[in-house]
Amino acid sequence: MSNQAGSRPQDRPRPLVEKRKVPRRRTNVAYRSREYLLDKEVTALMTAAAHCGRHGARDATLILLAYRHGLRVSELVSLRWDQVDLPQGLLHVARLKRGLPSVHPLRGPELRALRRLQREYPETAYLFVSERKAPLTTDAVRKIVGRAGRLAALPFPVHPHMLRHATGYKLANDGQDTRAIQQYLGHRNIQHTTRYTELASDRFKDFWHD
Repeated sequence: MSNQAGSRPQDRPRPLVEKRKVPRRRTNVAYRSREYLLDKEVTALMTAAAHCGRHGARDATLILLAYRHGLRVSELVSLRWDQVDLPQGLLHVARLKRGLPSVHPLRGPELRALRRLQREYPETAYLFVSERKAPLTTDAVRKIVGRAGRLAALPFPVHPHMLRHATGYKLANDGQDTRAIQQYLGHRNIQHTTRYTELASDRFKDFWHD
């Protein structure tokens, strides 16, 4: 019997294990200069989504609702038709992450978009569904928003949570009350809301009188 055949497992040379360093993810600042969108950028995003593929109307509507109501992507894909009151023009918003629920008014553009969505995707429990009538996944929405950002030629990568931040900054810049914004976004802690009012440009509008 050869030495090789009779060698014990502990005597055999162990394979070399190469240690590789996993590259660290860069900070958000490295990808984009801000984490929210301007109103005109949201409009460009919706226009791009509306003209892309067979589901353009659906994709533009989900961007509109995410922006108008400050929805997280998980809240957006969870929206059901029993939360929508089209005759009264109301949306019952169920917040995740222990957020505060609220009832939001639906305006003309949203009502028209939702009625069209209902016609194109009848007999579905969820607002935003795939061709197989299953609710869209959060990953699908991220891809939809990211693609729309590229088609709109925005100067940085876009993700769905930027729409929620866009809501907060838009309301703060419009001079809305901080407590009202807190309730609208479902924040339990007002410190999460003041991040928007701290960057509102109207705070400094009376600093110079040239």
